[in-house]
Amino acid sequence: MIRIALGVEYDGSRFYGFQRQKSTKETIQGHLERAISKVADHSIKSYCSGRTDAGVHAFMQVIHFDSNATRTQQEWIRGVNSYLPNDIRIVWSRDVDESFHARFSANNRSYLYNILNDKTPSALWSQRSLFVPQKLDVRLMKAASRYLIGEKDFSSFRGSGCQSKSPIRNIESIEIERKGSFLTLEIKANAFLLHMVRIITGTLLLVGKKEIKPKEIEVILKAKDRRYAGKTVSSEGLYFMGPQYLKKYKIPTYKNNLM
Repeated sequence: MIRIALGVEYDGSRFYGFQRQKSTKETIQGHLERAISKVADHSIKSYCSGRTDAGVHAFMQVIHFDSNATRTQQEWIRGVNSYLPNDIRIVWSRDVDESFHARFSANNRSYLYNILNDKTPSALWSQRSLFVPQKLDVRLMKAASRYLIGEKDFSSFRGSGCQSKSPIRNIESIEIERKGSFLTLEIKANAFLLHMVRIITGTLLLVGKKEIKPKEIEVILKAKDRRYAGKTVSSEGLYFMGPQYLKKYKIPTYKNNLM
């Protein structure tokens, strides 16, 4: 058996999330496993670096699977893509050793949330961003984000239905940038709770609109109560940027996912 890792890019607009489901065939994992199985000529089971919810996009999801099929990296890429819909694409392939696991080998993961902060909505970005017409104070949002950095109990930013055993997560960085009418929040952490990025974004938007002060983030964290944080913003503006691994695995990062 050979272990293969694939980098996957997708527009999640019409899918019911990454994870395969019995009730629908329209999941990212479902499409991937059917396509890979055809190329491998046997049934395969895949493992991902991080599950994404319905409507969430990915610049570089990483999956791995085991196969006894002999294929070159380009044959995996071209073959699997030929069986996938146009909104899911394999962008690279790597042979990896058995110690590699798409999920458990990841040192951290990054998500980006895209906000269209303008007076009028966009037809082109309607399913790829959150439209916010109110003026946002980026300086205040950056100040508020600093309270979230480090290893903390993120119970207040945890969606109902989260199955994680612990609410403790370590956020390494939060970068907030404005480029023209767009505002992006990029969050890097060791792992994420259900809807964590979307709730953090919703809460930082309250700060940007001056509905709460930056220091209130500290109060929300200490409360350990979901009711204290902002609303869960829509999934359309959320992008899974990808994981990072030890250099020995030679896995591309999302910033260079075509290497």
